[in-house]
Amino acid sequence: MSRIQVLDQVTIDKIAAGEVIERPASIVKELTENAIDAGATSIAVEIKEGGISFIRVTDNGCGIEKEDIPNAFLRHSTSKIRTAEDLAHIASLGFRGEALSSIAAVSQVELITKTKENTFGSSYRIEGGREAAFEDTGAPDGTTFLVRQLFYNTPARRKFLKTAMTEASHVGDLVMRLALSHPEISFQFYNNGQSKIHTSGNGNLKDVIYHIYGREIAGHLLEVNCETEGLKIRGYIGEPLISRGNRNFENYFINGRYIKSNIIAKAIEDAYKDFQMQHKYPFTVLHLTADIQAIDVNVHPTKMEIRFQNQQEIYKAVSEAVGRALHQEELIPEVEVPEPPSVTEKAPEKQSAVGFDTNENVKKQSTLYQKQSAFQNPNSSNGEKQSALRENPPQRDLDYFMKKMRERVLSYHQQNSSAEVKEQGEIFKPDRQKDRIMEAVNYRKASEPESLSNRQMNLFEDKLLSKASVPEHKIIGQVFDTYWLVQYKDNLYIIDQHAAHERVLYEKTLAGMKTREFTSQNISPPIILNLSMQEAQLLNTYMDRFERIGFEIEEFGQDSYAVRAVPDNLFDIAKKELLMEMIDSLSDEIYTGLAPDIIDEKIASMSCKAAVKGKMQISAKEAETLIGELLKLENPYHCPHGRPTIIAMSKRELEKKFKRIV
Repeated sequence: MSRIQVLDQVTIDKIAAGEVIERPASIVKELTENAIDAGATSIAVEIKEGGISFIRVTDNGCGIEKEDIPNAFLRHSTSKIRTAEDLAHIASLGFRGEALSSIAAVSQVELITKTKENTFGSSYRIEGGREAAFEDTGAPDGTTFLVRQLFYNTPARRKFLKTAMTEASHVGDLVMRLALSHPEISFQFYNNGQSKIHTSGNGNLKDVIYHIYGREIAGHLLEVNCETEGLKIRGYIGEPLISRGNRNFENYFINGRYIKSNIIAKAIEDAYKDFQMQHKYPFTVLHLTADIQAIDVNVHPTKMEIRFQNQQEIYKAVSEAVGRALHQEELIPEVEVPEPPSVTEKAPEKQSAVGFDTNENVKKQSTLYQKQSAFQNPNSSNGEKQSALRENPPQRDLDYFMKKMRERVLSYHQQNSSAEVKEQGEIFKPDRQKDRIMEAVNYRKASEPESLSNRQMNLFEDKLLSKASVPEHKIIGQVFDTYWLVQYKDNLYIIDQHAAHERVLYEKTLAGMKTREFTSQNISPPIILNLSMQEAQLLNTYMDRFERIGFEIEEFGQDSYAVRAVPDNLFDIAKKELLMEMIDSLSDEIYTGLAPDIIDEKIASMSCKAAVKGKMQISAKEAETLIGELLKLENPYHCPHGRPTIIAMSKRELEKKFKRIV
């Protein structure tokens, strides 16, 4: 039997490094968080080969005193806390004192640092946990870490690293989130000498989002700014049309720390539930500022997980903040009709290049005119024409016909453009130019609102779904027995009758269950539920809620229950799966204080199965009634499953497609 003994320090450090250092991105995270804690306003991250062979992190922070440098690489040495009581109110990103010792245990590390008070900086090298060199050097204010050959002394760990490209993507993703968490800091990221990320550090979060995600996402953001007792939420969320198939675009930070939290993710997704389809996830960048004594960050060495003192309050606050932002605007998606493919459009595009470009294009035109004159000049003899034909025998293939088309287009522009004339004296035609310019200006004024020149166009500023707009609704008709066309001002709205009716039934049922008791409808045979001990306890806890809305449930042997009656509006659809789904939802600890709402919501979502279907013809009067019902809803823009009820197409968009405006 093996004897128990204490491990040597090198082995201890390598074991500890396994908890903190998983991949190159782990090193970048620890070093950049230290730079942020040091008060840096500019941080540069450079990697080579995915960070496996080389990592450099440079900041302009306060630096490290020379006498503190050797201690910085010892385990559990830190400048962030002093006693156990400090763990209750941690304001810095780092505090455990394990990062540098873990990094030094599995790589070759060089540190160059200088404080503002010192004339010279210090250079310190440590390899595999052992000091290699310590000397003075010239350096700017701040700190630079160079990490080489990650896991060089632990080949078993190194072989489990992914490819350089994969590891580099993890580092880039981390720097991106750090930039979002601290817009007041300028971040630079270089991969194999190429600049990938460079933020300004001007403190504007929207600028950082634009720089990282681009114009498409930055142009479809909704601002979130909400404050409750002990929690402040600010940032941006994406409109429902911005969605992804995974949670990579869900960014949320607590006191400047990037974290992963099932509670916050659930709150965000539940707020979007009525706006997006299943298995689609929203775009969010939310900054949560909470009382540091109400959260516990000392859960895991990577500090990616935290505990909340009151999970339900966090869930409710985040869900309400996101939901309020989503309901502020009329979120009807605008449809853009794609340009139809056309052969005839290609020639004018090429002509525009010829007409406005360089001398080379002019030479090409003059050559073409000379060829035309060889055939068209009436003064030339027949022999000259025949010789020209012999020299350039036409080949009637695709190129021949394309050439003839270009010639016709050029001929047209010779006659109608003041920039392309036959004689030099005709270049300036003030009367014709003046008429054309005035005609273009007058048409533009007539076709566009005057306010467009002063501010960005908002197609849905005049809301379709408001009581004041009802007299101006013009129902054009129904297409495909499913979609209703409604004209309102300069927009064409297309309403899905099935999705709209689903939304109406859903909110009607939900409101009705909160204001009055439903009648019960007996079912035979009864539905038998075989529950576990936990499920049975949940059912007994909320039995009065089930009974109040119309269920009749009684015990039916050990851990079995018989459902003998259901609410009358669920008579046709009440099944065992529906009841088990409601009980499963109640088992989530996040929903413990929201049980009544969860039960009501599940029943309401099932009641929408009675909605009018597609391919079912309804009258214009019924369509008017349906639109009137939509006016009364809290969220009329999406059905309960996240599909849109209404889409829109603007008059301007149609005119652009028909080339009435350019």
